[in-house]
Amino acid sequence: MNILLSGTAGFIGFHLSKALISKGYEVTSVDCINAYYDTQLKYERLKALGFNKDLIDTGAEVVSSLHQNHRFLKLDLNDKKHTEIFFKKKQFDVIIHLAAQAGVRYSLTNPQAYIDDNIGGFANILEAARNQQVQHLIFASSSSVYGLNAATPYQTQQSTQHPISLYAATKKSNEMMAHAYSHLYKIPITGIRFFTVYGPWGRPDMAPMLFLKAMLNDQPIKVFNHGKMYRDFTYIDTVIEGCLRILSQPPQPDSAWNAQSPLPNRSSAPYAIYNIGGENTIQLSEFIKTLEHVTNKVAIKKFLDVPAGDVLMTHADMTDFERSFGRLNVTPLSEGLKALVDWYQATPICQQLDFATHRQ
Repeated sequence: MNILLSGTAGFIGFHLSKALISKGYEVTSVDCINAYYDTQLKYERLKALGFNKDLIDTGAEVVSSLHQNHRFLKLDLNDKKHTEIFFKKKQFDVIIHLAAQAGVRYSLTNPQAYIDDNIGGFANILEAARNQQVQHLIFASSSSVYGLNAATPYQTQQSTQHPISLYAATKKSNEMMAHAYSHLYKIPITGIRFFTVYGPWGRPDMAPMLFLKAMLNDQPIKVFNHGKMYRDFTYIDTVIEGCLRILSQPPQPDSAWNAQSPLPNRSSAPYAIYNIGGENTIQLSEFIKTLEHVTNKVAIKKFLDVPAGDVLMTHADMTDFERSFGRLNVTPLSEGLKALVDWYQATPICQQLDFATHRQ
């Protein structure tokens, strides 16, 4: 199987590419390597996959020095011209689209980045999937789409009509765009709503890495809503296993789907939406206590109100996923955090990273 994976320099993309390569798939990876967070980490991930920074930055397609079945090209999928040229040269069986402008709070100050990357870039991917008639398109959505919905755990059958950040709105838009293409062109498309993914090589703009760095350096951590927020912390291995199971089973049109009472997660088109989470839904204050135990450090806490765009709780209902693909293995939070801490302390680049978010 010939697979295109976008967002390979990102956290989930890095781990998924390793898993795909280990299973013998032919994988072509693309990423624009933007500067939303420190690109040193992105290049370090690519280095671990066998890609040299100097070769990457020439703009040529690079073959991994570690795996002959893995290639990488630095490409901005929002660049319509170069994206079309790329897809005219390449034919794929499956597209896994993880590339996106991430981050809820950053969308408040840099909205155009989300419109360009998450809407424009995804439109170009959908056109490529249509032109190539791929066997399966998988794309990353987010738990953020549940927005003002307060009925937890979040079920994929529930309404997601009230996002509270532009980031969430772009992910909701992706789901709607994907359904239109699936309906019109009969493309099997699966969207995955990820819930607070953490682990080694994680994003430095998310709480696990931010808290870890601050605590190891005896600096204060920002605790929003005075610790009274709940997050569904999902270890990276769970996410990768979920993606692999979805990969092997493209959605089929649902013959029981009722247009008079339409469920949003299924369709008469070959389209489906799944959550991947439900692993460790705990209060933020309890998460901090667990991290304190793992690091043997006491966090210096700076209590703050809830930032605009943040929801108070995320909690995934995995019923639909488990019905289709079976139950995923669960990683206890203490075990997952220990793996994160061990990786962080053993990886020299972590001591040099700029944890601020920015973009060129």
